[in-house]
Amino acid sequence: MSQDYYKILGVDKNASKDDIKKAFRKLAHQHHPDKNGGDDKKFKEVNEAYTVLSDDQKRAQYDQFGSAGPSTGFNGGGGFGGFDFSGFSQGFNGADMEFDLGDIFGGIFGGGRKSSRSKEKRGSDIQVDIEISFEDSIFGTEKEFTVHRTDTCTHCKGERKEPGTDFVTCNTCNGQGQVIENRRSMFGTFQSARMCDTCDGTGKIPKEKCRECKGKGTQNKKDTIRAVIPAGIESGEMLRVTGKGEAVAGGRNGDLFIKIYVRKDTRQARSAYSTSDVSYIGNVRKEGNNLVGELHIKITDTLLGAEKELETLDGKITIKIPRGITHGEILKVKEKGVPFGPGSENPEKSRSSSVRRGDLLLVIKIDIPDKLSKNAQRLVDELKGEGV
Repeated sequence: MSQDYYKILGVDKNASKDDIKKAFRKLAHQHHPDKNGGDDKKFKEVNEAYTVLSDDQKRAQYDQFGSAGPSTGFNGGGGFGGFDFSGFSQGFNGADMEFDLGDIFGGIFGGGRKSSRSKEKRGSDIQVDIEISFEDSIFGTEKEFTVHRTDTCTHCKGERKEPGTDFVTCNTCNGQGQVIENRRSMFGTFQSARMCDTCDGTGKIPKEKCRECKGKGTQNKKDTIRAVIPAGIESGEMLRVTGKGEAVAGGRNGDLFIKIYVRKDTRQARSAYSTSDVSYIGNVRKEGNNLVGELHIKITDTLLGAEKELETLDGKITIKIPRGITHGEILKVKEKGVPFGPGSENPEKSRSSSVRRGDLLLVIKIDIPDKLSKNAQRLVDELKGEGV
């Protein structure tokens, strides 16, 4: 008996694909057999109607011949109410769909499909924390440290068998490398494949296990890592060393992640009244490719100008303090900032003149004394009398 698929879905013959899709979702949710009050017969009818009307070619045949028309294959096709499950991996019969039954009912009823494809095994990642000085974060450095990790067995080279011996067929999977399992669902019984745990998907097991790793293919070891820390690295950044994580038999190694912690620059600006002739830059910080710090000067330095010998990350340099400089003004010392560009990733070259660098920006801080000697008070009074 011919069925009216448009009537089953509650749409007219001119309904768009979107209208058909919306109607199907609503009715499938309403009549699903796993839901209280669901109707298995109605659910099958909805599936069959949607299978036909969602496919342009089948819909055209249905409009011309009806559900019992020639070569439509709508009825008696086997399976679930005429629904063709062969197209599940590509959607509905290869049609251009945005969803399939596994997507819809998995979200509604907590089910959903699982891929039967075996994924490549991969070892776990490892993370280590390294603390470096502020100077090393600017110019880069090299750090050597030790990690305890699982690595490929050096005796059997990860093959799990004693060198010189052979493999035999795995009894668990009969050499197939995967195990077939039957799974039941509301649509019937399905088969899925998973990688064989006994042979790790190889289909073979050692006739004689490696005496060092006992057939595991891996062993614990202490590994010395030498890591290059690039110039300009920030505190909290991560470096990745590929393949230096945990090893796993029959798969690839994980990675080693190095988290960098930068110690704050502990140098403090010395008092303007220090007997030292060398001035220190205080509160140094990195801003992009520039270094920014505070330079404390005396009142007389701003009135008369001065030359200052500064202790920087590059050693001692001499700068001129111009007369009349104001509090908060910034002096720029070119090419004394953070290295960047080609060569900056090499700690040995990052200080060379061939590598571009940012600037050193000095924020002027004029120190005002809390107390004045009698002589200083007299001199200030004289300056005041001069209108200064």
